Amino acid sequence: MRTRRVILEAAAAVFDERGYEAATIADILAKAGVTKGALYFHFASKQELARGILDEQYTEGTVPPREVKLQELFDLGMVLAYRVRHNPMLSAGTRLSLGPDMREIFGGGSVPGWIQVTEEVILQAKAQGELLPHVNTAEAAWALSAGWAGVQIYSQTMTDRADIEYRVSVFYQHFYPSIAVPAVLARLDLSPDRGSQVAAEIRVLDAAAADAAPEPART
Repeated sequence: MRTRRVILEAAAAVFDERGYEAATIADILAKAGVTKGALYFHFASKQELARGILDEQYTEGTVPPREVKLQELFDLGMVLAYRVRHNPMLSAGTRLSLGPDMREIFGGGSVPGWIQVTEEVILQAKAQGELLPHVNTAEAAWALSAGWAGVQIYSQTMTDRADIEYRVSVFYQHFYPSIAVPAVLARLDLSPDRGSQVAAEIRVLDAAAADAAPEPART
């Protein structure tokens, strides 16, 4: 599993730097420092490597549960904005999903999955009375997911994502009043540094979970 992860991380770095079409298996092997046999043991082709990266995106996009689900959804969007600047796996997955010719290869990449994840949280928010009566959850999920992707593309184009957290925060600040009950909206933390704060919280939780995990049995 460690070798598989090394290969995926190397492929993500190469895809993110060069794009899917320009990347070669030789480039990935050189980056990973593994043999061709090791790579092909885990992945039969460059396309399988890319699909592995797309699948990994969802593990990067989890946040601690929140009492207010619209806060949880914002936290998710901001953690992704924070991590896409620092994590080649997520950055490469975004590029693979949103590239102009990627639909024919990957069928939309991770986009359908992110719409589904978004709608699941919006449905929880609706069940808790956080949404205005007129909100169509499926349409809201599509619009919110598309808006995040559009902000990411603009930020990458104009500032190499230097302002992505600020821009994503502003997007939510404009979008949420159209779906959120005012009393709920007033309780939300929609600050641009929310992503880094939640990412730090996740690191603490992960470290605590690792410390609490039982040691493997010795034979």
